[in-house]
Amino acid sequence: MNRATSATIAIPALLKIEKGALSQIGRFLKDSEFQKVVIFFGNGLIDLFGNTVMESLRENEIEVLEYQELDSVHLEDITALAFGMPNKTQAVIGIGGGKVIDAAKYSGFLRKLPFISVPTSASSDGFSSASASLLIQGRRHSVPARMAYGIIADIDVIRSAPVSFLYSGIGDMVAKITSLYDWVYEEKWGCTEVNDCALMIAKKAVNSFVRTPFETIRDDLFLKELLDSLAMSGIANEIAGSSLPTSGSEHLISHALDKHAQKPQLHGIQVGIATYLMSLVQDHRYKRVHTIFTDTGFFDYVETLQLDVQDYLEAVDYAPQVKPFRHTYLHEEQYRELAKNILVTDETLRKIFHI
Repeated sequence: MNRATSATIAIPALLKIEKGALSQIGRFLKDSEFQKVVIFFGNGLIDLFGNTVMESLRENEIEVLEYQELDSVHLEDITALAFGMPNKTQAVIGIGGGKVIDAAKYSGFLRKLPFISVPTSASSDGFSSASASLLIQGRRHSVPARMAYGIIADIDVIRSAPVSFLYSGIGDMVAKITSLYDWVYEEKWGCTEVNDCALMIAKKAVNSFVRTPFETIRDDLFLKELLDSLAMSGIANEIAGSSLPTSGSEHLISHALDKHAQKPQLHGIQVGIATYLMSLVQDHRYKRVHTIFTDTGFFDYVETLQLDVQDYLEAVDYAPQVKPFRHTYLHEEQYRELAKNILVTDETLRKIFHI
């Protein structure tokens, strides 16, 4: 007998992406009936945002059991932090960039506590993902965690972050164009099964973002659309049960660069460059990718970084070894050779690499 079944997925119960959100954090937590919390701030962020956060929590009678700045993603450090938290802790809050978000997220996961993600930059979709990037025995690993119970993102705070973080977020968001194409390609090879709902959400997220009108990348609407779309990407991954909707061959190149490049750049910067490359290899929406990277100034920015094309040539060859069980375009030699040829012949890439 055939029986219909439904999957249970986690989505944020608290989602506030708006101007002034940080000063309202106490009210948001009170409305969610949290009373006792532990807070981890990124390096230097207590001086920047500590008073705003603490005052809002105090006004709403939220007790801060512990708070500290954190700049480590070593598994041993995070484990010690997690099991050192008071037993009466009701939620773990991470305020900052990727490191502290990952650390707080994994601490909450270990203690089976709700995690509240408060990103201060939009450099990637990590603030909304159900995985954490940790250092284990000196090497970076992506480990399972849990979808954030809440996401609170203050557009004014995001706007104040260095422009490099905005360009990183733009690169990571546009990457969904090539990662989704890889995902469908892998299904054709029988290596995975595409979840249509996850595919739809990730596709809607990136399409909404690349069609957003803007004058500058610090416009309110543009920043909100970027954050909304990055959050939707995390939900797409949760539905799929993996990062396949949002991480394809372009991410494999970035991971390879992290391992072998002399001066690795921000994750989304590397991913963005690799996205343009792979859109040409896939012969898929490369005009759209080129347009958004040109209009936002992404290409102009990365041209200032003095990148070495040799790093990218080597990363293309190494990419399949990052995840040998997958079957992206780069897992086939013909496409690796095509990618390397494009790296040294495409006019835009030659300009970026000063060839």
